[in-house]
Amino acid sequence: MSTDNRLDRLGKRFSLEGRVALVTGAGSGIGLHVSQVLAEAGAKVACVARRTERVEQVAAEIRDAGGRAFGCRMDVADSDSIRVALDRVEAELGIVDILVNNAGLSNPTAFQEMSNEQWNSLLDVNLSGPFYVAQETARRLIAADKPGSIINIASILGQLAYPAFINYGTTKGALLHMTRYMALDLLQYGIRVNAIAPGYFPSEMTNPFYETDAGKKEIQNLPAKRLGSLEELDGPLLLLASNASSYMNGSVVTVDYGHSIRLS
Repeated sequence: MSTDNRLDRLGKRFSLEGRVALVTGAGSGIGLHVSQVLAEAGAKVACVARRTERVEQVAAEIRDAGGRAFGCRMDVADSDSIRVALDRVEAELGIVDILVNNAGLSNPTAFQEMSNEQWNSLLDVNLSGPFYVAQETARRLIAADKPGSIINIASILGQLAYPAFINYGTTKGALLHMTRYMALDLLQYGIRVNAIAPGYFPSEMTNPFYETDAGKKEIQNLPAKRLGSLEELDGPLLLLASNASSYMNGSVVTVDYGHSIRLS
């Protein structure tokens, strides 16, 4: 077999042609980038978030680049909002068979100073949100007798502890374990559930900190001496979304250049 034929065969394994993807928190950062990458791989992409104008703009930019996309509002902490959004997505693009649970919040506060509202708001969005969206998506796939792939965006802070991130880290750690339970319950339907645990990447939430002297010092303590670039998430994303990972279920792919395996 020639090199070109092998590359063509591999490319087809990673292709998302004919698939319908939904990305939560698609208005900026990782969610925006993920939406673009999935569209480039051939998927029709539903971009959802609470900021309607922003996700409509993201979808328009994807369409301008030659992809097919639809943007609409979804509040992942509100089951009614999820059902309404999925109805609209299905009418526009078809049944979602790739879900990227990316929406998330962070509000760093020391444990002893954290308010109930700070604790509960992150539980609602970072943990209950992925549960609600995945459950509604899976129910629709099961009813249609279709396989699918669910990808939960977690964090290395769900695997490690860092001062003042107890609410964020706890929700991400629970999300990792919820991934395993979801994978077991849904495997009989051909719906795979995996997670990506990124290290430190640029985002709307983190950029202000990384621009400070303390943030710059933090970056220099990373193994790579830099933040990850969003493009470095593309391989794990396309692997888990496509048939190239057909025997992966309940897996966690850590993308942090060795940060989480270093002792200090």
